[in-house]
Amino acid sequence: MIKVFLVDDHEVVRRGVADLLEADPGLTVVGEAATAAQALARIPALRPDLALLDVRLPDGNGVELCRELRSKLPDLNVLMLTSFTDEEAMLNAILAGAGGYVIKDIQGLRLVSAVHEVGSGRSLLDNRAAATLMAKLRADAADEGPLNGLTEQERTLLGLIGEGLTNRQIAERMFLAEKTVKNYVSRLLTKLGLERRTQAAVLATRIKDRRRHLRDAE
Repeated sequence: MIKVFLVDDHEVVRRGVADLLEADPGLTVVGEAATAAQALARIPALRPDLALLDVRLPDGNGVELCRELRSKLPDLNVLMLTSFTDEEAMLNAILAGAGGYVIKDIQGLRLVSAVHEVGSGRSLLDNRAAATLMAKLRADAADEGPLNGLTEQERTLLGLIGEGLTNRQIAERMFLAEKTVKNYVSRLLTKLGLERRTQAAVLATRIKDRRRHLRDAE
């Protein structure tokens, strides 16, 4: 029996998913939450096998919540459920320790199957999520030069710096706390051997231009 905890700010969605999962004899819903704060308070006490998290929550986001829960409960499996095919959210969800990422219009039986898969400790991405993620990874893997030593998260961060975004805007885009972004920026600059944020922005622009030239040459 896989014990599931649901986190979604829409009660109708929670009720529908709960009814769907409870109809399966191998699944049981042990709790629900509408906010990240509620989830952080309830999940450690209930010790579910899997947390089904919405990416967007009124007091935060599912990706950051996933990271916090996994740091406290390393054995907890997490499946992200969202309305958006957002490649940055997918990448960050996987980096945060999620075992899977599915879109909310997934068919009911496929969602039940996904809960079984991730709840048993296996990894899963639905077809669209997998295609988007793999395209992103292939594009990043093709990069050379200073990007070779960067993680996927650091490459994403560098690109957002190149767009001229503030730490607050980057935090919203990457589903991180603003303080966390500030620390990540400092670490990124050190890793690149740079002293100023503007230097990183210039580097990101040059890399973007190089990619454009390579595409035009194909």
